[in-house]
Amino acid sequence: MAISIFRPSVSRPHHFLYSANSINSQKFSSISVTKKPSFLPCASSDSAPTRQEVSLCVGTYLIPHPNKVEKGGEDAFFVSSDNGRVIAVADGVSGWAEKNVDPALFSRELMANVSSLVGNKEEAKYDPQILIKGAHAATSSIGSATAIVAMFENGILKIASVGDCGLRIVRKGQMIFSTFPQEHYFDCPYQLSSEAVTQTYLDAIISSVDLKEGDTIIMGSDGLFDNVFDQEIVSVMTTHDNVSNAAKALAELAKNHSVDIKFDSPYSLEARERGFDVPWWKKVFGMKLTGGKLDDITVIVGKVKSS
Repeated sequence: MAISIFRPSVSRPHHFLYSANSINSQKFSSISVTKKPSFLPCASSDSAPTRQEVSLCVGTYLIPHPNKVEKGGEDAFFVSSDNGRVIAVADGVSGWAEKNVDPALFSRELMANVSSLVGNKEEAKYDPQILIKGAHAATSSIGSATAIVAMFENGILKIASVGDCGLRIVRKGQMIFSTFPQEHYFDCPYQLSSEAVTQTYLDAIISSVDLKEGDTIIMGSDGLFDNVFDQEIVSVMTTHDNVSNAAKALAELAKNHSVDIKFDSPYSLEARERGFDVPWWKKVFGMKLTGGKLDDITVIVGKVKSS
């Protein structure tokens, strides 16, 4: 997560909730979600008369920042297997650590509140923007986080995003949908916050996508998308049919890129475009700013299959 905290003074049923420290290993096992404890293979989506009935199978993988393994990192994510089929990621803003605030507390509580609201269909209303509204309002921890929430119903994926967590959709080897980050300036994304003046659900980018059998959803924190190019994501999806293995492969690819100082990552490319680069005298020798970005890495992969 970008370290900057945004302040007004500076330019403007059955569900699973996880943060990294909720699993007793430093390498985190992927988690497959089923509709019921009765071992159905996928979470089924009720179909409208004109739609083919489809289901969503989900796998996840999380790798914390190398310096934050003991505390479990600052990302949190949520996967629900009820009729709403909700997936969500929150990324705690690390800048709060400079104020002696644990950045993980806000993101974890935010996802816990999403979990609580999903069980109340009247409050959730199958609307990810409403979920963000309710979860943010119920979060009392000091801090801030970027967040993305998606809901799968009747073959339609509804998405609401605040900040730079992201989502991609791959169909037949082609990326057909991508969210875009919101930011005040480089490395300072929009964020839900405990501050009196903050971004809210009203600032969320809202999208809706009709999904087909075979489509793959990739959701993640910026630790994924800052280190892995879209074409690399497509390549991994075409070589991994199992969602759990795909999530693990993407997370490990992002981790490998993040520690490679010679890799020209999405993050380093954007930094140079924004005017951040090596000193002029290094440019004389043909040098440029390269390298991945060390960060928590959360990946959720969902595959659409016929029921």
